[in-house]
Amino acid sequence: MEILAFGVTADEKPLLERAFAGQHEVRCLDVFLSEDTAPIAAGYEVVSSSVNADLSGRVLRILAAGGTKLIAQRSTGFNNIDLDVARRLGMTVSRVSTYSPYSVAEFAWALALAVNRRIVRASIRTRDFDFRLNGLMGRDMHGRTAGVLGTGRIGEAFTRIAHGFGMNLLGWDVEHNPACLELGMKYVDKDELFASSDLISLHVPLLESTHHVVDEAALRLMRDDAILVNSSRGGLIDTDALVAQLREGRFTGVGLDVYEAEAGVFFLDKSLEAVEDDTLARLVTFPNVLVTSHQAYYTGDAVGQIIDTTVANVADYLAGRRSENTLVPS
Repeated sequence: MEILAFGVTADEKPLLERAFAGQHEVRCLDVFLSEDTAPIAAGYEVVSSSVNADLSGRVLRILAAGGTKLIAQRSTGFNNIDLDVARRLGMTVSRVSTYSPYSVAEFAWALALAVNRRIVRASIRTRDFDFRLNGLMGRDMHGRTAGVLGTGRIGEAFTRIAHGFGMNLLGWDVEHNPACLELGMKYVDKDELFASSDLISLHVPLLESTHHVVDEAALRLMRDDAILVNSSRGGLIDTDALVAQLREGRFTGVGLDVYEAEAGVFFLDKSLEAVEDDTLARLVTFPNVLVTSHQAYYTGDAVGQIIDTTVANVADYLAGRRSENTLVPS
């Protein structure tokens, strides 16, 4: 069988081909799955998609009409997939339910430290042989308070690093993680976490209940010198409200690896095009903001695990098996 994989990076292609070698052929495309590209999948029973694919009802109907029966998404998140339509069309949808939590947790800390110690600004200066320290003063993390929204596997890994820095730990989640409690974490309500934390890191999934969990009210509760990091999903933050607060000169730093309107922008080269997103254009101009393009997961360890799980998901589909990774049929 030949599998069609959309949104494959140059680094990912040899890993995918090697993982499927001896089992199936895999055709890798660097274009992302959308309404425009979906017709390419005609004749392919199995299609693999990336996290920023458009798998709305319209796209799923195009795929189903072309003979696609399995969507194997190479990510944990699946808010981009219309599962109800997939179910009605009789399609199978799978995802990667877990991969290295350290990849995302470590990157979240990289963002936090970079904005705290002004690493990007310092690097730009030294490239111009400007070695002054003016405007580069950061602060110790030791003894300060880290607020962690979402204490699952990634949130726990982030918490362990915070504990290593000697920070006080606040957490919020629907369930309390025993490992985080052992590290000394105190679970509080969201308002107290926002108000009391020097560093806030988001590690919750994007659900109806968590959409814009960091809204204008939450941002106003935060300390003026707080650091906010989001390496989870862009929709967790009301970006317009964040920009408004940044314009008031608030926050020591904001590190964003995700953006709520990133589809059609992230993972693409837009350097020669006019910027159409005024909010994103304004966001990246703030000197205390660092934006990266959804790369927190992007380590060889994590990508390898994602691909191995995708191979297993295809094998399960062909054998008629279901697993924790099967979203449809549930």
